Amino acid sequence: MAAVVDELNPVLRGWAGYFRNGNSGRKFHAVDLYVHERLAIFASRRHGLTGRNRTTRYTYGWITRLGVF
Repeated sequence: MAAVVDELNPVLRGWAGYFRNGNSGRKFHAVDLYVHERLAIFASRRHGLTGRNRTTRYTYGWITRLGVF
């Protein structure tokens, strides 16, 4: 998981730096939701877990502890 986060962070930082001007709050929120969902799916598959309750397993605190930008 650390390798995925290390590869993802520069992309997210670059995207955020490019689009930080203007009213981009909704887009940042959409990207946050998408990244959270995809990382939760990745972690679920890696641990052999099934089901749609990823939001209870992988909370915002989990994403923060991973160090995602």
